[in-house]
Amino acid sequence: MPNPKHSDELQALLEPIVQESGLDLDDVLVTNQSGTPLVRVIVDAPVGMDGIDADTLADVSRAISKAMDQADPIDSEYLLEVSTPGAERELTLPKHWAKQAGRLAQVKLRDGDTVVGRVQTANDEAATLDIDGKETTIAYAQMKKARARVEFGSMD
Repeated sequence: MPNPKHSDELQALLEPIVQESGLDLDDVLVTNQSGTPLVRVIVDAPVGMDGIDADTLADVSRAISKAMDQADPIDSEYLLEVSTPGAERELTLPKHWAKQAGRLAQVKLRDGDTVVGRVQTANDEAATLDIDGKETTIAYAQMKKARARVEFGSMD
């Protein structure tokens, strides 16, 4: 069974490797899959960079695998998964919100309401969304859950 502190140790090990690739280390999760430890490493493009191409993801994946082999931080056989957070990622940190500027987000508020709006700005305490033409600032503390939303438009 993976030790919960592994994710902190792995974060410290992998952060410089991911940064060397020009990416951000978003999260390291250690879970169990069918009795085998699964190390899930989530990498993201920094604010201002639009995305991660397949070659860059493959390069950082190889670098992470090599570092994991050398450090041997898990006592047993394990699975390694390196991926991006995906288009409809959960927005949990101010940097997630900053990357979402100009795009849609859905926010479930602690009072039970749900709103959808276009992210205008974000800082360390709150995000400002355009909700039906009205700028609304929502403190992160008021949010129960927030997720990026993909827009599907016509090809006109």
